[in-house]
Amino acid sequence: MSLYNISNKSLTALTQTTFATEGLLERQDLQEALKGCIGAIAPDCLVISEEFSDWEDSRRRIDLLAIDKSANLVVIELKRDEIGAHMELQSLRYAAMISTMTFDKACSYFEEYIEKEELDLNARQTILDFVDLDESSLDDFGNDVRIVLASADFGKELTTSVLWLRDKGIDISCVRLTPYRYNDDVLINAEQIIPVPEIEEYQVKFREKQVEQRTSKKTQRDYSKYRFNGQVYNKRKLALAILTHWINFKKPTDLAEIRRALEGYNLPRAVAIFEQITSNRLDRYHSSESDLITLNSGEVIAISNQWGKNLPRLLKAMGRYGIHAEKVED
Repeated sequence: MSLYNISNKSLTALTQTTFATEGLLERQDLQEALKGCIGAIAPDCLVISEEFSDWEDSRRRIDLLAIDKSANLVVIELKRDEIGAHMELQSLRYAAMISTMTFDKACSYFEEYIEKEELDLNARQTILDFVDLDESSLDDFGNDVRIVLASADFGKELTTSVLWLRDKGIDISCVRLTPYRYNDDVLINAEQIIPVPEIEEYQVKFREKQVEQRTSKKTQRDYSKYRFNGQVYNKRKLALAILTHWINFKKPTDLAEIRRALEGYNLPRAVAIFEQITSNRLDRYHSSESDLITLNSGEVIAISNQWGKNLPRLLKAMGRYGIHAEKVED
């Protein structure tokens, strides 16, 4: 693909160049520029560390460590050459090494980065706001690790490996950084080549079942069952059933009235207005048409499906209205 300058109703092709020809270095130039504009290669990400190396072999360093809006850790590896030699193998090693990172650890690394970059930020609150979590839902942090490889180009061996890894459920992508000379400036075209953006949404749907199966194997899930109104539910469905029952019983006028009823029980995201839920958070709510509730105010609300340690607080809140659930023993 070529880039063109349009002027006076004519197109002039920009001259493709290389980072080496332009004297641009991998760490001092490319990495420095990208960490301040990480959206160019990793949209919706927040850089929390640079040259990360909190392990015994200090020679091994993650170029940039970030988190995304879904609270996943993101390993970002950069190369200025046109092969990207062994980037995928290196990044897989890094992903495995940070896979157990806790929220508190991430905050401490971010604090170091903030101090180094002389930023006026509170590490903990910045991360919480960025991923839209609160202190009661930190179990949702860092449940997966993504990998982003950015290079001037990629060899066939690397792209073949990446495609195979994606087929196995590893979230890894390749972004090609192509420099162009335009007058006295160097322009960079950042193009995601794996996965191809146009078909990514179809690939995600196709892999949903595989991802669910893989996740269920690697995590310890709480399969507790509860009996409510003569039916047995898991945690997610129990919360949906109880809150739906309470809303039908009390008939709150609007969302504000529901939140007042839950006030003091630390359940800020139990219920939300459906149209205000961002796309990256939609999977955290019961969003099928049959589960949505329309209040007298006209607000259409969705109930969270992320309960974990929050369920006891919901049961306590609902207990005030005589609504109770019984845990079913195995």
